[in-house]
Amino acid sequence: MYKQAIAAGGLAVVTGGASGVGFAAAERFAQAGLGVVLADLPGEALDQAAEKLRGQVKQGAPVLAVPVDVSKAEDLAALADAAFGAGEVAVLMNNAGISRPSGSWDGADAWRAMIEVNLFGVLNGVQACLPRMIAAARPAVVVNTGSKQGITTPPGNPGYNVSKAGVKVLTEMLAHDLRQAEAPISAHLFVPGFTYTGMIARHIPEKPAAAWTPEQTVDHLLTRMEADDFYILCPDNDVTPERDRRRVTWALGDILENRPALSRWHPDYADAFEDFEQS
Repeated sequence: MYKQAIAAGGLAVVTGGASGVGFAAAERFAQAGLGVVLADLPGEALDQAAEKLRGQVKQGAPVLAVPVDVSKAEDLAALADAAFGAGEVAVLMNNAGISRPSGSWDGADAWRAMIEVNLFGVLNGVQACLPRMIAAARPAVVVNTGSKQGITTPPGNPGYNVSKAGVKVLTEMLAHDLRQAEAPISAHLFVPGFTYTGMIARHIPEKPAAAWTPEQTVDHLLTRMEADDFYILCPDNDVTPERDRRRVTWALGDILENRPALSRWHPDYADAFEDFEQS
């Protein structure tokens, strides 16, 4: 549906759009001829991003900067009002996300923050915009940014993994419900690989060789959306698509083979997983 949405024109609404993957996506949508509604926390980064985009959109296409906290449903309702007040929405990209350290039996505040932003932020965006997008009955796409950590759930940050696993399930159900409603709208689960964003740059001053740039990641997203893919797992300079498939297959195998949870990281299965990944 992405090609039809671009051909029909309108606006792209991008949360977390002031930097990183969100801003790279906003640039691509602007270059494709859409107006852009950038949503992010208020501040200089959002204002500067909007100003930069105004030099890239086609003449007459609007660029709006809307300060939001995606964890607040009322902020997303105001974002929807601003967007539909400026035109029809062709692309809704629920991209805003955060990461905080968490543990299985500690860090409750971090758990709540990540679930409120990463999961409810997506749900708030969907519920604020989808009724009007469906009523418009025009081609459109919804892109929800997930994570490989929400699919293979590696140890280290269970709160983050749970929030992104929720995004996966929410987006799968959204795709099904849109089909059932026969709406001309497709949903896509966008799963970046290792991407060098500003958040990583604060800790690693130079881009690691393994990482992709935000632009590479977004270009992969758009290519796969044009092919009508739902699951869009992005590779990087270290992890190939085949390696991703093997990791996902092994994770599912824990259930099918009745292995211990997260056996990929279990010492008794380390050699078996390495052989499977390399085979």
